[in-house]
Amino acid sequence: MRALAALALCACAAAAAAPPRPEPPLPGTHFLGSDLKALQADDFANPGLLWVARGEALWSEGAKPCAACHGEAARSMRGAAARYPRFDAGLGRVVNLEGRIDACRTGRQGLPAFAPESPERLALAAFVARQSRGMPLAVSVDGPARPVFERGRDLYRTRIGQLNLACTHCHDERWGKTLLAEPISQGHPTAWPAYRVEWQTLGSLQRRLRACFFGVRAAMPDYGDGDLLALELYLAWRGEGLALESPGVRR
Repeated sequence: MRALAALALCACAAAAAAPPRPEPPLPGTHFLGSDLKALQADDFANPGLLWVARGEALWSEGAKPCAACHGEAARSMRGAAARYPRFDAGLGRVVNLEGRIDACRTGRQGLPAFAPESPERLALAAFVARQSRGMPLAVSVDGPARPVFERGRDLYRTRIGQLNLACTHCHDERWGKTLLAEPISQGHPTAWPAYRVEWQTLGSLQRRLRACFFGVRAAMPDYGDGDLLALELYLAWRGEGLALESPGVRR
């Protein structure tokens, strides 16, 4: 009986420690104006499709192209982006989609890794993500990925910056309200890489997260920093079941 009671207490403590996921879960498109919704839905007008087209070309370029190992992306990459970030046994660490692309370049193709936010890196990531459009986010946060997930969960609730705010204060407590005349979303990462009108270009989820750090006047982690990767994994878990829509369009 004592053991059962202890287990029950642990379960209650774990539930209390976990921040709530918004109900019902709503993708970022739910919070867009009609103009951006229409732009994202239009496969001819969506500016992110320019990067997808470049990624498709890169897929078959070079002496050791991606296609040499993976074949037709529509088949081999179907569902891949929905499972990232994930623990990669060969690398011995959790990587996001862009990190996996760089690992293939350095380990399989004998090429240098792309620079963060380079057009080529974003193009390949957008092309691969496009193959999973409509598929639900389904990351694993168990086993070796668990410490990274827990780090992301804790960071999501940690107050940072001169404004002393945490992610949860906007995306759990105030979603649907407005900030600078724009609706606050639930923060689900279904659209990335995405074309952001403010940037006038495609950008990664890590660039968007860094913008949030800047917004609360906190020191911005470098691209590839463990904190950003942990937040990516936690956010993907938090949006589990929502359909991928990359390349999205955001204000």
